[in-house]
Amino acid sequence: MLDIRRIRENPEQVRAALLKRLDDLSFGDLFNWDSRRRQIIQEVDSLRNERNVVSAKIPQMKKEGMDIETVKAEMTKVGDRIALLDAELRDVEDKIEDFMSRLPNIPDDDVPAGGKENNVILDVFDKKPEFDFVPKNHIDLCRSLNLIDYDRGVKLSGAGHWVYKGVGARLEWALLNFFVREHLADGYEFLLVPLALNYNCGYVAGQFPKFVDDDYWIDGGPGKNRKFLLSTAETALVNYHCDETFSEDELPKKYFSYTPCFRREAGSTRVEERGMIRGHQFNKVEMVQYAHPNHSSEAFQELVAKAQRLVQKLGLHYQLTKLAAKDCSSAMARTYDIEIWIPSMGIYKEVSSASNGYDYQSRRGNVKYKDSSGKINFVHTLNASGLATSRVIPAIVEQCQQADGSVVVPEVLRNDVGVDIIYPNRKQL
Repeated sequence: MLDIRRIRENPEQVRAALLKRLDDLSFGDLFNWDSRRRQIIQEVDSLRNERNVVSAKIPQMKKEGMDIETVKAEMTKVGDRIALLDAELRDVEDKIEDFMSRLPNIPDDDVPAGGKENNVILDVFDKKPEFDFVPKNHIDLCRSLNLIDYDRGVKLSGAGHWVYKGVGARLEWALLNFFVREHLADGYEFLLVPLALNYNCGYVAGQFPKFVDDDYWIDGGPGKNRKFLLSTAETALVNYHCDETFSEDELPKKYFSYTPCFRREAGSTRVEERGMIRGHQFNKVEMVQYAHPNHSSEAFQELVAKAQRLVQKLGLHYQLTKLAAKDCSSAMARTYDIEIWIPSMGIYKEVSSASNGYDYQSRRGNVKYKDSSGKINFVHTLNASGLATSRVIPAIVEQCQQADGSVVVPEVLRNDVGVDIIYPNRKQL
């Protein structure tokens, strides 16, 4: 959530920045509510002070035999007025809260305005694979190699679901093990978090109230007393320290978690969304940092480098892209995507988004730190996928395929998979 003081002090600057990612924006209503809020608070404080002063005098007036009924009647009117103002204040504050909670984060100055058409490619790793044979797509490869059962996945749960089988399940698990080992080696703490979260978790992460319909609600539909299945472990990890205050020397806090992820947004029938490219359920390892504001940029670069290193160690071709403002998630001020090459589609698909939310989420979650002078400040929160597997496997089988229909297993995965090459129509040991 944004700091309303920043909007009060620099309304045009904030508006101009937010219009990089919004079609229209006016602070008129917000300023009217904010002005009325302060008027109400001032009047209520004055009335309460008056009531306290008079109430303190009543015992003495009574002792001196003075008429106190008129004074008590006046104080009753004051109490009634306070009650009315308190009700109006709650209404005004609810309107302010709703308006502020729907505002996205302010994009960094160097983030381009507009949508994905304005994304900027920052780096490219390795060359696109070239084949001296007609390459297959990942769906046909996964079927011929007996890695994925798409048909029975649909039978079990409908479109957007699949079943990993045999060496395919081992390949999936090998990827997850690889990611876990890498993050542990880098000093990140491993957390296994609940998959069903309360509404406040989605609010703190910046998903709610705007995107409540994007998740699976498990007990009666969207609502503040309901639970939903997480769409990313980030949602749990950025809530882990809600309402806590760190000492300065405790920062940064570095966590990662493995979870299945559940998203309603899936189900497209476009060719580029077929197979495992976009699903209702997929596996992902997610990293989150709680960082000191002075080291927030360093933390972001660390996360980007870590996600890139995973893809590099798999030996896969990818590009690093800075997202334009409208392509960033609502809570984030900056996002770099690691996009992996899918040869059969001739396009890149994101396998990791590394983002800096600055204090947007920590304001919602009330996560702070105390600096050496004793001042209390909000921490910065950052996240990056490390990695999502449902697009890595298509990239592996397509980029590493051979003329005979076999697939070379990336070296870092071979011990866990148990084979160096996966052959079609052959029982894997």
